[in-house]
Amino acid sequence: MTKRVYTCFCTATIHKGHLNIVARAAELGEVTVGVLSDAAAIRYNRFPVASEAERLAAAKALPGVAHVVLQRDMLYDDILETLRPDIVVHGDNWSRSDAPEFAIRRHLLERLSAYGGELVELPYTHDPAVEKIDALDRERLAMPEFRRKRLRQLLKLCPIVKTLEAHSGLTGLITEKTVVTQADGRLDQFDAMWVSSLCDSTAKGKPDIELVDMSSRLRTIDDIMEVTTKPIILDGDTGGLTEHFVYNVRTLERIGVSAVIIEDKTGLKKNSLFGTEVEQTQESIERFCEKITAGKQAQRTDDFMIIARCESLILERGMEDALTRCRAYVRAGADGIMIHSRKKDPAEILTFCDRFRAEDSTTPIVVVPTAFNAITESELAAHGVNICIYANQLTRAAVPAMQSVATDLLKHHRALEVDARLMPFKQIITLIDA
Repeated sequence: MTKRVYTCFCTATIHKGHLNIVARAAELGEVTVGVLSDAAAIRYNRFPVASEAERLAAAKALPGVAHVVLQRDMLYDDILETLRPDIVVHGDNWSRSDAPEFAIRRHLLERLSAYGGELVELPYTHDPAVEKIDALDRERLAMPEFRRKRLRQLLKLCPIVKTLEAHSGLTGLITEKTVVTQADGRLDQFDAMWVSSLCDSTAKGKPDIELVDMSSRLRTIDDIMEVTTKPIILDGDTGGLTEHFVYNVRTLERIGVSAVIIEDKTGLKKNSLFGTEVEQTQESIERFCEKITAGKQAQRTDDFMIIARCESLILERGMEDALTRCRAYVRAGADGIMIHSRKKDPAEILTFCDRFRAEDSTTPIVVVPTAFNAITESELAAHGVNICIYANQLTRAAVPAMQSVATDLLKHHRALEVDARLMPFKQIITLIDA
């Protein structure tokens, strides 16, 4: 009896390594090739540079392949239930305990052993041509036309888009490459990056009052873009003068930023953390809508997003004012709404989300759970939130750590006492692609 053999590919480009796996699998039995779905791939791998349909077609064209299916679960559970393969073939690159996919391998072995299935692992193909293909795929992902549209793609694929602050190339790499194993054995990672004016200004040692101009902000974005592939959401503060905002929209769109968020305040920018403790003026609905509309009309593609940030709850103007404003912003063309609050209890935010969702089921909602930090992403998603931004946690983690080390160096007049708190530089530079 011919054995059922299964292997799965998650990359967009078929290369020598894949051909070797298929050839070996064909020697073992009838081969079914799985193509990992976009929704599963983005949880631990790079965003595919080709569509699911294109990747399925490429797999079908391989010699020796009898069937091609879409694998929707990174843990192989859907495949094991439906196909019940006798043998699963995979490269041995996931057998190292420090490999992100090691947990997937372990789960697969447990499931296969339950019914007598077998895992066959082949030596990973180390070949300059294969490495060049992988490098080219990474470079394609970093190109503006691929990166810019990715936030809209993620909004369709993810229950909630997990977004982490990045204010430098290094923090961008941390956001890009951090992968964790969840309790259920699945892998997870951040989906997008938030380039905030607060953290960008702080990294430059300057106050967050729009003192750091757009030219400087663009240099930060360029540093991040040069070494990463994930979509970028930019904190655009108030957007500035409408005439300037129009120009900046075109610039951001051209370089590959996915979205800009502008807030409905006017005058010298004061950080929302101060709330009503300092005088802050909210822009009129009419003038802010004019700015949104002008920005949308300036776009050259449908990929770029302008998201309107409503400060009504921060400024204690009430729920009705917030809802009235956000309805108007959507009518003016806003691609999403960001609602903000300083309260530690998320009830106010959740009430807004529930009421907004009752009348608008499609416009993305963005939330920054800095004050109300006990709420989980799944709880936010249950109330209709689409994007969760962890807006300043990396900066806030770094500053006390650096201050502590600096203090102890002065106290002890040597580095021994701080060494246990320091990451070896060799480990740091592994984040950086050669």
